[in-house]
Amino acid sequence: MTTDRTTHRSADPAPGAEPDELRRRALDALVRARSRTALLTDAVDDDDLVAQHSPLMSPLVWDLAHIGNQEEQWLLRTVGKREALRPDIDSVYDAFEHPRAARPSLPLLPPAEARGYAADVRDRVLDVLAATPLEGAGRLAEASFAFGMIAQHEQQHDETMLITHQLRTGPAALTAPAPPARDADALPSQVLVPGGPFTMGTSTEPWALDNERPAHQRVVAPFHLDVTPVTCGAYLAFVEDGGYRSPRWWAPEGYEQIQRHHIAAPLFWRREGGQWLRRRFGVLEPVPLDEPVLHVSWYEADAYARWAGRRLPTEAEWEKAARHDPATGRSRRFPWGDADPTPDRANLGQRHLRPAPAGAYPAGASPLGVRQLVGDVWEWTASDFLPHPGFAAFPYREYSEVFFGPAHKVLRGGSFAVDAVACRGTFRNWDLPVRRQIFAGFRTARDA
Repeated sequence: MTTDRTTHRSADPAPGAEPDELRRRALDALVRARSRTALLTDAVDDDDLVAQHSPLMSPLVWDLAHIGNQEEQWLLRTVGKREALRPDIDSVYDAFEHPRAARPSLPLLPPAEARGYAADVRDRVLDVLAATPLEGAGRLAEASFAFGMIAQHEQQHDETMLITHQLRTGPAALTAPAPPARDADALPSQVLVPGGPFTMGTSTEPWALDNERPAHQRVVAPFHLDVTPVTCGAYLAFVEDGGYRSPRWWAPEGYEQIQRHHIAAPLFWRREGGQWLRRRFGVLEPVPLDEPVLHVSWYEADAYARWAGRRLPTEAEWEKAARHDPATGRSRRFPWGDADPTPDRANLGQRHLRPAPAGAYPAGASPLGVRQLVGDVWEWTASDFLPHPGFAAFPYREYSEVFFGPAHKVLRGGSFAVDAVACRGTFRNWDLPVRRQIFAGFRTARDA
């Protein structure tokens, strides 16, 4: 199968969009997400769909029916006020009731039934979208928020399913063209980000989720930030310098983790015949030294930064570098401006099944010249996942609020596996600092 069906036609609607434009954007986002879901689930046979390829992940068929069930609950029942189709399966597909490792033992819908259920829900949802006023119809429907929320939810599960594809064994089931090469211009290693206030978060982005809100002022001291994410080649120097054997670079709990699990390199790397190789979607290949490093935990990113004499940027530093325009003093939607992502600006949407070389996408650079802040790899930050001042949970506490605290670290920027609808300059991701299967890398900072 190929991933070419996934595109970058649109992301979030711009603030102030008209109802017809909001409806078109919502329809486009829903259709694009379902096309990708079909690609990921049609690429393997039914045995692969029902198998659990790792206790860290659900069977693909669980994700497929869960997508349909969330869409039914929010768009059919809540927004559309339609009669429930399958209330009997709500508990089975409740992500908070059943941990991933336990989901294969549930009475899951078989593949054909899961596909039929999701398709039936979608047909009815399109009728709801056509009939629902998008202004003055309550907060969920206002500016098509609920439809955008569900499109983002499906794309987030598509990213999760792509992680499952990376974890599964056997021959490659997905293919995609290579990303563009970096340009030939020489780039500085770091840039100075000026200190001072900036606007963090948003109060106007129609489909922004609750943890991105509200907009508020932050003051950041001046700092230096890497122009590109840390590459495999740079990270390999840490590996070969004995970085994994030296506790001086590691948070104590991180060092205990790598010792207990005998970790000595990024996930999916192995040394064979004097050469470092990695497994990527069923293909074994030499580690590409010029690509951003991938599949490292927060602890690994933090240890490398210490070894290199630097540190991870805070979340506020990352967002200032990605959004603040020193010339105007305003915060942009994206590093390049307010326009939606396009293929020449960012590596998003599973268009390529790997990060582009560090330094690619000059059209996507920030005003200070920082590249690849959006797409390619999720970037670990130094910050715990905490609410913005004035945060209010919406539409349910379990999306963000229950995860706030020191247990989760913030990631920013998206990866090649993220669709544009679920990736903004304000978008916040979070995960446990031990996570390695996610498409995460990092860049480093230092005080000015």
